[in-house]
Amino acid sequence: MPDLLLELRSEEIPARMQRRAAEDLKKLVTDALVERGFLYEGAKAFATPRRLALHIAGLPARGEAVREERRGPRVGAPEAAVQGFLKSAGLASLDQATTVTDPKKGEFYLAVIERAGRETLDVLAEILPGIIRNFPWPKSMRWGAASAQPGSLRWVRPLQSIVATFGPETETPDVVPFSVDGITAGSVTSGHRFLAPSPFEVRRFDDYVQALERADVILDADRRKDIILHDAKDLAFARGLDLVEDEGLLEEVAGLVERPVVLMGSFEERFLEIPAEAIRATIRANQKCFVLRKSGSEELAPAFVLVSNLVASDGGAAITAGNERVVRARLSDARFFWETDKATKLEDRLPKLDTIVFHEKLGTQGERVARIAALAKEIAPLVGADPALAERAARLAKADLVTEMVGEFPELQGLMGRKYAALQGEHPSIAAAIEEHYKPVGPSDRVPTDPVSLAVALADKLDTLVGFWAIDEKPTGSKDPYALRRSALGVIRIILSNELRIALFFGLVVIGRRIMANMLVNAGKPIDARLSFLKMSGDLSDDGTISKLLTVSQKAASMMQSKMGMQIPPQEWEIARTKDLLAFFADRLKVYLRDQGARHDLIDAVFALPGQDDLLLVVRRVEALGVFLSTDDGKNLLAGYKRAANILRIEEKKDGQAYDAAPDAALAASGQPEEQALAEALAAARQEASAAIAAEDFSGAMRALSHLRAPVDAFFETVTVNADDPALRRNRLLLLNALRAATREVADFSRIEG
Repeated sequence: MPDLLLELRSEEIPARMQRRAAEDLKKLVTDALVERGFLYEGAKAFATPRRLALHIAGLPARGEAVREERRGPRVGAPEAAVQGFLKSAGLASLDQATTVTDPKKGEFYLAVIERAGRETLDVLAEILPGIIRNFPWPKSMRWGAASAQPGSLRWVRPLQSIVATFGPETETPDVVPFSVDGITAGSVTSGHRFLAPSPFEVRRFDDYVQALERADVILDADRRKDIILHDAKDLAFARGLDLVEDEGLLEEVAGLVERPVVLMGSFEERFLEIPAEAIRATIRANQKCFVLRKSGSEELAPAFVLVSNLVASDGGAAITAGNERVVRARLSDARFFWETDKATKLEDRLPKLDTIVFHEKLGTQGERVARIAALAKEIAPLVGADPALAERAARLAKADLVTEMVGEFPELQGLMGRKYAALQGEHPSIAAAIEEHYKPVGPSDRVPTDPVSLAVALADKLDTLVGFWAIDEKPTGSKDPYALRRSALGVIRIILSNELRIALFFGLVVIGRRIMANMLVNAGKPIDARLSFLKMSGDLSDDGTISKLLTVSQKAASMMQSKMGMQIPPQEWEIARTKDLLAFFADRLKVYLRDQGARHDLIDAVFALPGQDDLLLVVRRVEALGVFLSTDDGKNLLAGYKRAANILRIEEKKDGQAYDAAPDAALAASGQPEEQALAEALAAARQEASAAIAAEDFSGAMRALSHLRAPVDAFFETVTVNADDPALRRNRLLLLNALRAATREVADFSRIEG
């Protein structure tokens, strides 16, 4: 079957856009074809620094004929309805329609529309210009004289040529006949910009790939990555060194070259005095080069691997020398930063944080550090940390943000702070916390375990979350500019991985009051006002002063309203905000546990109970509930619960009252044996489950509920709930409510699916 080859060659395609652009091209073209009824066997897209290419295999030469029956109005319908039917069906008169009789609806008109299959070449010529014109580049440009005209083509960089051929393997393919802004599709392209710039003709995909390779272009980005990685490893091995692999850099470099040539450069040993991370950041960020280690060691070697886009006549000597000059200059800068930073202690840098605005509504970095330090001190006993060490670590945690090294390489924040702290003789836990309080950064990042690191990491993330909730800067849809989802997930992973017991609701309230009080102090004043809340209210756990600040007068409420646009009193807002933020944690926990294989409805069922802010206990309860519901006892009890809940819902609506009182044990005993057995089982199960929950024995609570299966089954098999005797009917409904209440000891069963 025929294949499509499409190449869009431009001046340049930035490396960061290439993968996405290739996938967009494939999706746009294949979706357009499928929408028109043209199926295919396979499609693959490619990208290089100068071209996007698409190969679609197994397209039909011609689309299938279409036969459609379109039902019209009844015979004798108004003329307007008839004319509308004729127009939509493409008929000139009713003579071209047929009449069909329906036994129920009578006679009506029917149009049989037959369309011959279209030539695939014509369809491609129809869809490709629009796809090219409207291609979703993140950034694009116009160029040349045509750019002055409205509606002229926009492309990531000037589009230079289009190759578009279609045909079977055994024949010369046709060129798809179309043009875009004066660029006519053809079968001619060119190779490497410097090594093989002469144009050449291509026909189908196989000869296109081979012709490009002869012209020094490797089309497949993954193959370019393999070449770079293996050549770099081989070159390093030949020098007795090991390559420090970097997948992100490898992906980027493969997008910078069409013909990768791996070379090795070197620098002076004296630069190894700089921290290895700084050397790697310097060489990676500025020169897109890989660093090397001494064989079998973690120590860096004074050498690096670079990737050229040229096969140079001198074997790459000039290219290597040029890169070495730049690397030496960059390392000289890094060494200067390192030596300069070491001369100033971290605590001496803290005043500079008071001049850096963290957020216009949340104050300076200095104010934020004061909050985090106080909070870390409070959290420390909960995680087994020394409060003094936690407070000290939090005070120094952001100091490296104003160092020369982090100013040049922001990605080294925390890591450089740890090194500077170690150099100035800080406690190892303080130095570790300065780096680790940012962790975990992503789902694959490690979770800190040192107690001091835990205290500072939790304080930092919770302050961030509560602060942005306080100013109503919550994530919306796919937008999360302050990475609040990542912060919440970080809190969750820290708590669960270290099995920490923290009452989140109380903690969020306390942090919120501190932030709000800070904002009240600064309302109407310069954002860098140095009025610290710590100096005003003392101990964080004594919130009396905070409460007074929030409610002391209408003036305070007015300031809060003008500062934050709030239309409700601060205390009401505080409760609503905290509940909303706790719900956000619940959503993040659902995402995290779902990735671990847990059911989202079970998380909902547990969180629906009041007071569920201890994430570790929530997870343990969800796990126990999942195990219970996987058993026959659990499944049958859930079915019984749902039956009881349905009956109660119907009867409560009908009677206009809620059956939420305790059942009469004596009345149940006078009824049927199954009725009495259920009443006794419910009382025992609820008491046993409640005691187990109090002891945090969630498996024991589930076992207590499992004892209800038999009496619940027997009750529904033999007892009529809606008895003629009103008193008996009411008591049986109260028994069903007692079943509902018993299950709520462990979860809200109404939230459970199935």
